[in-house]
Amino acid sequence: MKADNRRKEIVSLLMSEQNPTSGTALAKRFGVSRQIIVQDISVLKAAGFQIISTHSGYLIHRTPLAEKVFKVRHTSGQTEDELNLIVELGGTVADVFVWHKVYGKVEARLNISSRFHVKQFLEGIRSGKSKELMNITDGYHYHTVRAESENVLEQIEEALTDKGYLVPEK
Repeated sequence: MKADNRRKEIVSLLMSEQNPTSGTALAKRFGVSRQIIVQDISVLKAAGFQIISTHSGYLIHRTPLAEKVFKVRHTSGQTEDELNLIVELGGTVADVFVWHKVYGKVEARLNISSRFHVKQFLEGIRSGKSKELMNITDGYHYHTVRAESENVLEQIEEALTDKGYLVPEK
């Protein structure tokens, strides 16, 4: 099993468990050493998964909200429209991240949940102090969006698609 697939399986397993899962149990399940599991957990934490190490194993922090990552692409001039679309449908834009070919994942927490937050964010960008992360990847970026239900996330996905912002999966 490739490392990426194993890590996805680790996240899936931890999400389904209520009790901590030991590194030894994970190592046995995936046929690798405990050290490999420790490395996998480090990579997953760096990727943003909130994995907690306890004396009896690993736990993953679950949010009570539904959550989905959307890969999008648009111009800087369309940022306000994109963010307002998400919050008006009941979503919270938890973060933005890009995959840089040299630096890897570059991420920023946003927690934008209202038109007011969108306005504040854009004032910071338009002040000229910084540029949007998407500018380093030709407009491609990702948002983790949280909402009260999967249905709300589906509505957001449909609206992003209708606007042409959502990047189709290959």
